[in-house]
Amino acid sequence: MWRNSKNGYGLWSIFMHWLSAVMVTTMFVCGVWMVDLSFYDPWYKAAPAYHKSVGLILSLIVVLRLVLNTMQRKPQQLGGVWEKRLAGISHRLFYLLLASLFLSGYLISTADGRGIDVFDWFVLPSLGEWFDNQEDIAGIAHQWLAYCLIVMVVLHALAAVKHHVVNKDKTLIRMFKPTNLKEENP
Repeated sequence: MWRNSKNGYGLWSIFMHWLSAVMVTTMFVCGVWMVDLSFYDPWYKAAPAYHKSVGLILSLIVVLRLVLNTMQRKPQQLGGVWEKRLAGISHRLFYLLLASLFLSGYLISTADGRGIDVFDWFVLPSLGEWFDNQEDIAGIAHQWLAYCLIVMVVLHALAAVKHHVVNKDKTLIRMFKPTNLKEENP
């Protein structure tokens, strides 16, 4: 039940999917909220620190997910040819957007030469300023990349509901219920 099969996802993939979904959504909400904090708000310094720490942990989870995906089979995609192509493109776009968000967040946070303190566990060192106005340019890119990612998340959720309601296939169910290999191979 932990590993993927040809007909569905294992517990590990399901857990990583939903953990990533919750973290991405929470990071977006936190990001939108914290940019409007005033200097005197008690969260003015704490919210960005948490946002950076969780962002770095999310980046490690995404890398782990990519590595583990190469080590196990991918379930057979359901739907028509165009849906399968679109799903492949959208999954690659998810990873590209996430990687771009991680890079732009790093560039914002380290432009002044300071590293990123991750929950007082360790400090990710700064590589310094790579270009003029790095913090501002990376900040604008980070904001728009986050908007694009959330649009992709909404489209992804709508596509899953479409598979469930219109196609009446198990695309959505497979992301909630792990495949039992004993049932799959009688």
